[in-house]
Amino acid sequence: MASTPFQVALWIELLAAGLGGLQGALFAAGERQRRIDVLGVIVIGLAVALGGSLLRDVVLNQPPVVIWMNWYLLVAAACAILGMLLQSLFARAAWLVTVLDALVMGLFGAIGASKALSLGVGPAGALVVGVIGAIGGGMLRDVLLHLPISFLHVGTLYAVAAGSGAGTFVLLATLGTPTLVAGLACVVVTTVVRLGAVHFGWTFPEQHAARPRDRGGNIAAMAVWDRDRPS
Repeated sequence: MASTPFQVALWIELLAAGLGGLQGALFAAGERQRRIDVLGVIVIGLAVALGGSLLRDVVLNQPPVVIWMNWYLLVAAACAILGMLLQSLFARAAWLVTVLDALVMGLFGAIGASKALSLGVGPAGALVVGVIGAIGGGMLRDVLLHLPISFLHVGTLYAVAAGSGAGTFVLLATLGTPTLVAGLACVVVTTVVRLGAVHFGWTFPEQHAARPRDRGGNIAAMAVWDRDRPS
């Protein structure tokens, strides 16, 4: 596939970074039991705002745009501080964090898939890059806060929402749809799937650990034997 110029406008990337910083700060401020200070809130906001872009560029073997362009850090940090200051106003609106999370996923998914296609990556690879861009910030946030990785959690459908949105973008882009229209469709699909999973409780079947059985089906006897056998 021939490469084309990267077509996502700078203001869209800065919008994604700003919303990511805002969402990350609101999320961190809500973790009251962890006693996160002002610097910690800003760091979490930056992680959400810039993590997806950083991982995307590393995978694409490109100079990390969040390092080479100062506006990313400035906008993300400013929005993180804003989110920290406004946290008390949104304390009762927990849904806002989820909505912002879904929007940020959709924006970064579209940006990641678009950049991959512009560099000549095939549709399958662009889909993967879009998913990485969409969930990268949330992954970094969860690692920093020592939380279970969101997209591996039962009931979140993070990866499904990200994949659905990025897949929509790649399909529309390969059909010649303008980037802005395809990106908007990506954001809408990602948001609908993510919020639908939260509201309606959509889940995949949960994986349960297998329990060994002996030929007679006596699980308890095997457990006792395994416990008492010499190491």
